[in-house]
Amino acid sequence: MLMQVLNKTRCLIILCLASNFLFGFSNRAYAKRGDEKAIDGKVRQLLSKMTLEEKIGQMTQINILVVSNKTSSQRNQLNAEKLREAIVKYHVGSILNVNDTAYSINYWHSVIKEIEDVATKQTRLKIPVIYGIDAIHGANYTKDATVFPQPINMAATFNPELVKREGEITALEVRASGMPWIFYPVMDLGRQPLWPRLYETFGEDVYLASTMGKEYIEGVQGNDIGSPDKVAVCLKHFAGYSFPLDGKDRTPAWIPERMMKEYFLPPFHEGVKAGAMTVMVNSSEVNGIPGHSNYHLLTEVLKNKWKFKGFVVSDWQDIERLYTRDKVASSPEEAVKMAVIAGVDMSMVPSDFSFYNILLKLVKEGQVPMRRINDAVGRILKVKYELGLFDNSYPDEKLESRFASPSSEKTNLQASEESITLVKNDGNILPLKRNIKVLVTGPAADKLSCLNGGWTITWQGDDDSVYPKDKPTVLEAIQQKIGEDNVMFIPGATFDSLLDVNAAVAAAEKADAVVLCLGEKAYAETPGNIDDLSLDDAQIKLARAVMPAGKPVVLVMLEGRPRVINKIVEGSKAILIGFLPGMEGGRAFANIIFGDANPSAKLPVTYPRFPNALYHYDYTPMEDEDGNSYNPQWDFGFGLSYTTFNYSDLTLDKGKINRRESITASVKVTNTGKAAGKEVVQLYIRDLYASIELPEKRLEGFDKIFLEPGETKQVKFVIKPGQLSFIGRDNKRIIEPGKFKVMISNLSQEFVLE
Repeated sequence: MLMQVLNKTRCLIILCLASNFLFGFSNRAYAKRGDEKAIDGKVRQLLSKMTLEEKIGQMTQINILVVSNKTSSQRNQLNAEKLREAIVKYHVGSILNVNDTAYSINYWHSVIKEIEDVATKQTRLKIPVIYGIDAIHGANYTKDATVFPQPINMAATFNPELVKREGEITALEVRASGMPWIFYPVMDLGRQPLWPRLYETFGEDVYLASTMGKEYIEGVQGNDIGSPDKVAVCLKHFAGYSFPLDGKDRTPAWIPERMMKEYFLPPFHEGVKAGAMTVMVNSSEVNGIPGHSNYHLLTEVLKNKWKFKGFVVSDWQDIERLYTRDKVASSPEEAVKMAVIAGVDMSMVPSDFSFYNILLKLVKEGQVPMRRINDAVGRILKVKYELGLFDNSYPDEKLESRFASPSSEKTNLQASEESITLVKNDGNILPLKRNIKVLVTGPAADKLSCLNGGWTITWQGDDDSVYPKDKPTVLEAIQQKIGEDNVMFIPGATFDSLLDVNAAVAAAEKADAVVLCLGEKAYAETPGNIDDLSLDDAQIKLARAVMPAGKPVVLVMLEGRPRVINKIVEGSKAILIGFLPGMEGGRAFANIIFGDANPSAKLPVTYPRFPNALYHYDYTPMEDEDGNSYNPQWDFGFGLSYTTFNYSDLTLDKGKINRRESITASVKVTNTGKAAGKEVVQLYIRDLYASIELPEKRLEGFDKIFLEPGETKQVKFVIKPGQLSFIGRDNKRIIEPGKFKVMISNLSQEFVLE
């Protein structure tokens, strides 16, 4: 049978993984940032002047705590003696992080100035320090910054222009703070819903994540990364980090080569083609190989095959963990050697100078070749030159006037509104009328932390006392919308225990409607690990207690991942999946609930119905036949509106194409309702027969359009041959001639690839 499949008459067309056909995107040139040859010359010249110690210092990145006076009760303060030791004695090339909460823009200026004063005035070669910061959803470590919805929300907008604009605003505000480098975007795919970092991804789909990541990079870096309002991005976490078997952070993944090439590598490849300057390594391991020792991925694929020109930075303390945790190195020395030879250019040590001391010893002993050191340092210096740090590494105070501007706040509100997905609206209960009494209840109702999640002002994002006072919670925004006298608030429960549930029930009986805000407390990384995707029992009990009051319940979910809520879906008249919509999330919810905004988001992940039945939308036929049932709570790409849309006249401009031709699909979309609204037109493709079992459908195009009532627009998609490709049995990208189906909404058309 296998030989029949392999010898079938359909000719296989072999494509290189790096082909320009991948996803149908053209192979983008590395972003133009001045005269690259001139920069390369400067790098070579500077390298020739550097001592071994100065080179290894450039490869060393430390946490700001190493050069600070910091106690549990004291705000961060740089220590001049420690700072000079780090930069002058150890030649440290990079510093990162904050120590407590977000700093004011002026305090950031003082920190960066003090660091660069030492680097550019007290060292022999005056090489500037490159400061890195986690900017996951805006400049979240600068006070009063524009803090956007989390990435999973930005994916739900299906609006690449908004993501690009977020990148532009983030770059401006991070650079205005004095820093030139951010550790984002996360290009891992969110295909393990238990994983606590799911909200940092652009969802489960390759095409969606690749598109959004590319737009974000273009927004952050622009065409000239040396511009004063641009910064360097860092793709993370290369690669396979997001698919742990047990769903826990920093735990093993098993990813076959074909799956790695089909799903987990392409978004990173698109990021490299978009000009990403740096890449951070997978903090865990895949198939028994820790990311920081993976020569194949870091060197053979990333640097050699993809021609990545920037530098690779380790994740937090992960080189040391090759010895202490992973046990693939028998000593700290072997761990450093293993990581550097594998392709790590800069070590986020981060708490001491051990990497510097060990690598210096290894090079002097001949265990690490000098050519590898020169390659790593050359890459780091190149990024510093392209950022313009050698010309001016100090904060540009003129940018402060553009920081957190009204236009940025407006963009942020739009992003939040477009990121909240309406998944149920029985009887068109939403939008609610304003002349009613509303009970707001649930543990997420009155916390800004629940709107933002981790990486917000603090690492865990769970300290509501440090959040800005002028940003409303869901409760406060509803009170502002319809008046405090019309709003009752009873928490009813914490996230994991009941409080005043009887009072909530009594209030529900007096109300005209209930807004029930459930979800998760804020978390980041490993502290967010859970054992069960089901929503906590206390919250389910609260919901079931207020529902029998007979008043329409509007369920609002604030969560970093899709918690299972099947027990309370039927009892809810309307459901809004908010995920983590950011600082403007309270206003966005109020605007949607009371009709000042029309929801337009679509789910960027498949929302599970049961904790042990976890599907992806791109399931294979085997998953929905012979006793199996594809049965999620809501599908990827699903989302309702306050208006209705009709699709008609799906046509293809050709019935047959060859592998050098594209085909254009067009469809008409009409707003058949009474409200203006935005619709995400989604194009899916199915390869009807192939040499391996392929998904029933794959997203290969989308376009978000605005339509007035009664208005019709024609939407066109150009399908390129690369969008018909897949990773075959021999782990190479191929296109097989045959029949393909194009699907948009409930319409479909077929064509033949010859």
